[in-house]
Amino acid sequence: MRVALIVVIAALSLGACSADPEPAPSPQASAPVIVPGRPGEVARTVSPSEAATMVPAPTPNAADVTYVQKMVVHHRQALDMASLAPTRGEHVRLKSLASRIKDSQGPEIQFMISWLQQQGLKAPEHHAEHDAMPGMATPEQMEALKAASGKEFDRLFIQLMTTHHQGALKMSEQVLTSGSHIRIEELANDVSAGQSAEIRRMQEMLAEL
Repeated sequence: MRVALIVVIAALSLGACSADPEPAPSPQASAPVIVPGRPGEVARTVSPSEAATMVPAPTPNAADVTYVQKMVVHHRQALDMASLAPTRGEHVRLKSLASRIKDSQGPEIQFMISWLQQQGLKAPEHHAEHDAMPGMATPEQMEALKAASGKEFDRLFIQLMTTHHQGALKMSEQVLTSGSHIRIEELANDVSAGQSAEIRRMQEMLAEL
């Protein structure tokens, strides 16, 4: 009787050791992921599998390259317009805004040129073709801005720069949808946030003129 009991206990012990323990469920396997919204948008919740497909890649695609090449030209015209404000503008806040535009977009141009070079590409020429680029001022509009002064300059500057900024927002929205490179996504988000704020400032100034 005692021998039989020992055999039964041994068999139970062996079975317990050979059984594979069930893996503990991963606490993150089904945990939702909160994705911050773009400027002006609210955050949203997505599944882990969907979030994995939203992570930008380190390799650029055609949308990234096109955005950077066009935005270099776009920014350069903004600097051309802003450089006129110190001698032709009248409103103190407008001159301050123009200085801010130069301080922010100048370094962004340098970043974009360096990024293109890292991809083995050349930066576009300063006066590259831009007819199909949203928000760009025409040669005639640029000549009118150069000829204006005082309040006339201020009003025309705000009109042209607001349209210019709106074009940049449209371009940034497109690359945020179609691009793949994380650095370009960061740039587009910075452009969207900064220029949206500047549009609001220009609208306030226009009401004061």
